[in-house]
Amino acid sequence: MPRKLLLPYKSVFSRFRAPRGLHDSLAMNAARSGYRVFSANSTAACTELAKRITERLGAELGKSVVYQETNGETRVEIKESVRGQDVFIIQTIPRDVNTAVMELLIMAYALKTSCARNIIGVIPYFPYSKQSKMRKRGSIVCKLLASMLAKAGLTHIITMDLHQKEIQGFFSFPVDNLRASPFLLQYIQEEIPDYRNAVIVAKSPDAAKRAQSYAERLRLGLAVIHGEAQCTEQDMDDGRHSPPMVKNATVHPGLELPLMMAKEKPPITVVGDVGGRIAIIVDDIIDDVESFVAAAEILKERGAYKIFVMATHGLLSADAPRLIEESSIDEVVVTNTVPHEVQKLQCPKIKTVDISLILSEAIRRIHNGESMAYLFRNITVDD
Repeated sequence: MPRKLLLPYKSVFSRFRAPRGLHDSLAMNAARSGYRVFSANSTAACTELAKRITERLGAELGKSVVYQETNGETRVEIKESVRGQDVFIIQTIPRDVNTAVMELLIMAYALKTSCARNIIGVIPYFPYSKQSKMRKRGSIVCKLLASMLAKAGLTHIITMDLHQKEIQGFFSFPVDNLRASPFLLQYIQEEIPDYRNAVIVAKSPDAAKRAQSYAERLRLGLAVIHGEAQCTEQDMDDGRHSPPMVKNATVHPGLELPLMMAKEKPPITVVGDVGGRIAIIVDDIIDDVESFVAAAEILKERGAYKIFVMATHGLLSADAPRLIEESSIDEVVVTNTVPHEVQKLQCPKIKTVDISLILSEAIRRIHNGESMAYLFRNITVDD
């Protein structure tokens, strides 16, 4: 019986010729394998930052549809292939925070199931960042959100000025916490006449580190407002009584703990000289503006002749525009991490600083595998 001639694998597969143009197509796809930028928001106002970023990158915004169905459910449809690519999801957070969170989660999961190689969330203002500590019998919602984002498929996050730096520890993947202070410092130097006659103000002792950083970089004086008008997160009652308080409860003599003396805040004072100076109040978030308005009134009484408020995230909720317009504040400067065009129409005192430059550069460097150190030059933890 004649023996069969066994051909090597190369000879066998050489019989099958690929369709015309396939090799060229594969080479072209390999060259094009890059990144896509999508906007996960369904409102036109929130896609403005995404458009600015893609213009700086020289790229087109990815084709997708994000909308709310009649029953309130969020639906996301990806209209182009993302297989094997780095995908960046830009999500700005409007007033409807929960809808924005669901849009981000669903889009990330849709990209994950579409075989995207890496899914990077660009979230300039990270929602629920104020709920990063245990309060009474509540929960650390920020950690819950971090776990949800990881489960949805995100592999990296780019954000800006987290409310607490420790929030980075909630994530199981890399987090780049960029800073807006270089842009705000540039605004002070270029847009505030005679800024050399200014003093940086912390509206509470909690904001003193940030204010000190600004003061040292601008070579200006520092002032801190302290007193009974302030209410900080540290002063909130923790409230966890386990077991619940019971009248006439018997306590073992060996378990008696010393009682803590109740806090009593001193009369409100301004530590530092603001008389005849420009007062610049700095913070990371400006949302409910009552505390900023009260601080401005105090500074006016102490002799400050012009008052600015600088913050990274301008949430400006509720009646914030009206309160600012009627207050002693001369100007509120925020970045475009959060859309606030409606608030600007209501209050001309609100000014915007564009931070799309640093976000687009972060996207480019992450995709190209370059170091992010350039974006953190001379940046400290307190910035």
